[in-house]
Amino acid sequence: MAGKLYLCATPIGNLEDITLRVLRTLKEVDLIAAEDTRNSIKLLNHFEIKTPLTSYHEFNKIEKAYQLIEKLRAGKNLALITDAGTPGISDPGEELVRICCEEGIEIVSLPGAAACITALTVSGLSTRRFAFEAFLPRDKKKRGIVLEELKSETRTIILYEAPHHLVHTLEELHQALGERNIAVCRELTKKHEEVMRASLVEVLRYYEEHEPRGEYVLVIEGKSYADIEKEEIAEWMQMDLTEHMRIYEEKGLSNKEAMRMVAKDRGISKREVYQMLLALK
Repeated sequence: MAGKLYLCATPIGNLEDITLRVLRTLKEVDLIAAEDTRNSIKLLNHFEIKTPLTSYHEFNKIEKAYQLIEKLRAGKNLALITDAGTPGISDPGEELVRICCEEGIEIVSLPGAAACITALTVSGLSTRRFAFEAFLPRDKKKRGIVLEELKSETRTIILYEAPHHLVHTLEELHQALGERNIAVCRELTKKHEEVMRASLVEVLRYYEEHEPRGEYVLVIEGKSYADIEKEEIAEWMQMDLTEHMRIYEEKGLSNKEAMRMVAKDRGISKREVYQMLLALK
């Protein structure tokens, strides 16, 4: 029988944030695939785990995946760990999981720490709906496309960012999204954990004067439906009133119904629409 692939969530900072189930699994599997073996060996040594370790990272994620698949087919059980957090979330583990699914290999996910969820829960922003974007693309064109999409995103937005790119990213976000509330989460679960809750411009001004240090998770307020409605009304108001009426009349609506729809679009009363049409005549 083929072995199983275990996705083992590891701490994002504080070593106590690891589950008993993950510790047991890491001891019982035949091999552990790690994003950075130099980093992971410290974790394994801390918990006295002697299981063999192999590297699985961004630069060997396809070739090495098929090597790991062969071991799984031979009946070996493997654990996948990332540098910090849950495998498959913004790391090469996503590819190994995909290929295992294609090859019919059983996958078991062992839940645990994830920086994106940790940041979201302490942000003070809406947690009911959120969009996780991880790191914005470095390619200028792709980055521009994503930022354009985020302009109209109504869900809470979660981004990752490195310290040396933070100020530039905050500048782009402020330019693209305008004034929004944001929680800037730094060094989560570690000794110097910090959460700054403010507006985008306030955070930008702070980090222009204070050098960013540590790893960052940015949790940004989504666009409000009220703002979307205001923009839609502004677009309708720019249209000629008779042309606006014609849109609905051409759909088969009566003059009365067309006036009602135009009034709704423009955020005014039907009587106002009627009076404006009379004035145009």
